[in-house]
Amino acid sequence: MENQKSNSSLKAIILILALLLLGSLFYIFKLTTDTQNLETKVTAVTTEKDNVLKDLQALKATYDAAIAENTSMSDELIAEREKVVQLMAQLEKAKGDAGALKKYRDQYKALEAKMKTLMVEVETLKGENQKLAKNLDSTSVVLQDSKNYNQVLVGQNEQLSKTVEKASKLSVLNLKTAAYKQKSSGKQIETDKASRADILKISFTIAENAVAKSGDKNYYVQIIDAKSNVLGDKETVTFGSQSLTYSFIAKVKYENKTVDVSQDLPGKSFEKGTYFVNIFDKGELVSKSSFTLR
Repeated sequence: MENQKSNSSLKAIILILALLLLGSLFYIFKLTTDTQNLETKVTAVTTEKDNVLKDLQALKATYDAAIAENTSMSDELIAEREKVVQLMAQLEKAKGDAGALKKYRDQYKALEAKMKTLMVEVETLKGENQKLAKNLDSTSVVLQDSKNYNQVLVGQNEQLSKTVEKASKLSVLNLKTAAYKQKSSGKQIETDKASRADILKISFTIAENAVAKSGDKNYYVQIIDAKSNVLGDKETVTFGSQSLTYSFIAKVKYENKTVDVSQDLPGKSFEKGTYFVNIFDKGELVSKSSFTLR
């Protein structure tokens, strides 16, 4: 009888120990699983943090390159780069979790979108600056052309003949220049002697253009004497970054049909030598010619 009780007690103890062993094994398994899950989460958070930092560094490099080009947008670019630098500093110090990293990722996306917008503006501005760099002051170009005019006349005419005006542009043709002696009777006699001339007559034709805008047109006529002096009004007008000193303005009422324009420039004591006549439509040179007084 006692042996039976002893066996029963032993079995009970063994059962309890088995249950405790199973409980310990389950706890160890759960602890191990939780630890592994935690490590996986920590690794994922660390990886995401590194990825966001790399993206921010690339964003900063883009701003550095754009700022180095020294555009007029440099101040705005510097301000946006500073936001990127500040976010990088905050992220590097942050211990972070998945929720915090999502906030940093969202802030990066907002900064990236702003960067793309600014880069479009920078590219547009670069294109405009390149065009401006190619457009020299029109008056300086014309004066430089005048010094070499006799040597390059043929080449210039060939170049002009290849220039195709856009459909909406008006073509200025048949530019003619001559000097005249005004008699007391009012009659004008053409002359090629500087001592006799007291009037310079400038005439040209505006070609018919059915698609051009009709209305009042202003053409700036520039006459340069043999000593590179601009004759006439000597007024200066500015078109964007270009300035032009002109002799007079030829005002034309254009109604989409051919118009002949003629205007006189009175004067006295004209210099001997070659004169250059240039016609501008705003800041664009549209025709030029020359004549010589003995």
